[in-house]
Amino acid sequence: MAFFTGPIPIQPPARAGDDSSSTRVVALGGGHGLSASLSALRRLTTDLTAIVTVADDGGSSGRLRAELDVLPPGDLRMALAALCDDTDWGRTWRDVMQHRFTSKPGSAAALDQHAVGNLLIVALWELLDDPVAGLRWAGALLGARGQVLPMSTTPLTITGDVLLEDAGTGLVRRRISGQSNLAEAGESALVSNVRLEPTDAAACTEALDAIELADWIVLGPGSWYTSVLPHLLLPEMREGLQQTPARRLLTMNLSTDTAETGGMDAAAHLEVISRYAPDLRLDAVLADPTTISDHEAFTHAAARLGARTFFGKVGVGAGRAIHDPLRLAAAYHDVFTTFSTDEPSS
Repeated sequence: MAFFTGPIPIQPPARAGDDSSSTRVVALGGGHGLSASLSALRRLTTDLTAIVTVADDGGSSGRLRAELDVLPPGDLRMALAALCDDTDWGRTWRDVMQHRFTSKPGSAAALDQHAVGNLLIVALWELLDDPVAGLRWAGALLGARGQVLPMSTTPLTITGDVLLEDAGTGLVRRRISGQSNLAEAGESALVSNVRLEPTDAAACTEALDAIELADWIVLGPGSWYTSVLPHLLLPEMREGLQQTPARRLLTMNLSTDTAETGGMDAAAHLEVISRYAPDLRLDAVLADPTTISDHEAFTHAAARLGARTFFGKVGVGAGRAIHDPLRLAAAYHDVFTTFSTDEPSS
């Protein structure tokens, strides 16, 4: 394909005199949580990389993954859309990427509920035979202010154990496979022993390079077991996050009572991180104070991870568990500024 041999357009340079715009930030996660952090971080830096989970197996992504043997494109598409340039061009392509086809009533059309962006990304992958290059070209088309990378170029499956009530034998431990199944099972059972398959999957090389060169790593918010934790379950990625000289910031969710984490308070969320990555040290944990029931216990749990706790109102309010991009950007800026005169962690 000769028309793909030229250089991929790069992002606009940092603004002169604006030191914060050149801060190298890597954000990890998936789905709506990663979109929230990217929407905030793009206001602070022009050197932004999103590293996205690739274990989704539901909806349009799951169908494309099963039928075409590709990475699930949905979370990657959402990250690209969050990074779209704030111009007519960028906003238009953002809306195109997010648009879903809807079949007429009674029809079972193959395109029903497929997102245009998912199809575009998969088309680029098939033409280029390179997931990273395909995402870069998609980002160039959208005018994305940053790059989007998969956590791994191998499609992953997330599995976990849950305790379920059995009418005949009482509580029984069941193995649940698949992101959508695990999230659904977590609504009524405690999830444990989460892992990724294949266990020997390699992390994306470009993602590891971005982590090594970053000034800040931002993990979360997002579904705790299926968007945040997977980055710590992939051995090469966990090692890279532990060894990077970058600062590490964990962003808490605005609700602890989710389908995956029912009955867990905020401190228990931090204990999950410690359990699956005991050697990972954090520098900062950011939380909205209205979502923390026991501030002292939460602060102590963060300190056990090596982190300083930052509280800031980052939600849109009105009882909705949705991050406000401007408030979240301001909170990130406060965290970055607090550490700006310190030496990076080791």
